[in-house]
Amino acid sequence: MQREQFKSRLGFLLIAAGCAVGIGNVWRFPYITGQYGGALFVLMYLFFLIALGIPLLTVELAIGRASRASIAKCYENLEKKGSFWHVNKWWQLLGNYILMSFYGIITGWMLYYFLKFALGQVPENLSPEIADKNFGTLLSDPVSLYSCMVAVVCLSFMIVALGVVKGVERFTKPLMIILIGLLLFMAGRSLTLDGFAEGFKFYLQPDFAKLEGNFLEAVWAAMGQAFFTLSIGMGGIAIFGSYMSDKNSLLNEACFIAFIDTAIALLAGFVIFPACYTYAIEPSAGPNLLFVTMTVVFSHMQFGTFWGALFFLFMLIAAVSTLIAVFENIIAANLELFNIKRTVAVLVNFFIILALAVLPVLGFNVLDNVHIIGSGTGITDFCDFLISNNILPIGCIVFVLFVTSKSGMGWEKYISEANKGKGYRISPSLLFYFRYILTTVVAVLLIIGYFKVFSRA
Repeated sequence: MQREQFKSRLGFLLIAAGCAVGIGNVWRFPYITGQYGGALFVLMYLFFLIALGIPLLTVELAIGRASRASIAKCYENLEKKGSFWHVNKWWQLLGNYILMSFYGIITGWMLYYFLKFALGQVPENLSPEIADKNFGTLLSDPVSLYSCMVAVVCLSFMIVALGVVKGVERFTKPLMIILIGLLLFMAGRSLTLDGFAEGFKFYLQPDFAKLEGNFLEAVWAAMGQAFFTLSIGMGGIAIFGSYMSDKNSLLNEACFIAFIDTAIALLAGFVIFPACYTYAIEPSAGPNLLFVTMTVVFSHMQFGTFWGALFFLFMLIAAVSTLIAVFENIIAANLELFNIKRTVAVLVNFFIILALAVLPVLGFNVLDNVHIIGSGTGITDFCDFLISNNILPIGCIVFVLFVTSKSGMGWEKYISEANKGKGYRISPSLLFYFRYILTTVVAVLLIIGYFKVFSRA
């Protein structure tokens, strides 16, 4: 059976960017940018994006396009006979399931708050204490959490069930265009807010004072953001590389994907901070930024239900685009491993994901006293630890070693694949940089991640 390919280059770029664009772009990137010197942090981030993120992105795209397979078969299709690179597929594929066990729940939060605003159920002039209590009420209700999760997972699987062109490309491309349009509209509206100047000052005005005493911490934060923002290491990017054409070089496409991802993250800050400073609400990082801070902000705005609904629609689309991308990776792997129909793979995996999500849902309420890796780290935190602190960085290291090893894909084949088509070229002389520098940097991020987790455990 001939493998499907995207009908358009725009479709590929938007869908791959949709995989990279996630909730972390909004609840983490803007805040740490303001925290670590504004434009100075952005410059550090861009440096590491070019030096670290984009090269790693070309590696995963090359593995996907050269193998024309998902994580289930990409190693076998490229490795030398007798080597064992293919054993890595099992834990990398497992990572996709672990991610979906809790990411669907968080996506469900977006649906819940979107509906709350759209139906006019958010009272005016909420206090931060009441907004925090309301968020806590949602987390303590396993029925609401599970119902919202089932809704977004069902929608995502229905799209994936239709196939790559008729489903994933047909729906994700317009969703991403809507997402970008919503973000531009809301960012433009922020220009009219009284707190725009103060919000901009916190967000992007260069401030060397914020780097005094924590410059190294800011460097690690910029490096980590440049790495994690592109979701490399589990095959989610490789699967879309397997559906792309040979018309454009991989460095070319990687630059466009990174640009879209970064532009969305930057624009999100222009939506958030002017609004926060207009209504004298202190911004924070993490889930509280969205479900407490921004809910309070919109409740104080004129036409707040409209703006709140738009904001959470944007967040919902960003989260669903990631769900669709990872689900496609899971379904493609099942098709290759078990030679079954797409509809069967979708149906079976739909119920697998629903079953896997039970523990993370209960971890917010019934099992909230379960702490696996230290105080304050529940079941979802542990799942996130497995993905962010283990599978993604280790997966990246494996991918780079695979394309630079003679027993794997091999450097010459990687260069040949990466430089197919029009666009920027990767120099063959960068072998040392890829094999030793990139892997060392990712290993350092891995160690720092462990240190941060266990130092507060």
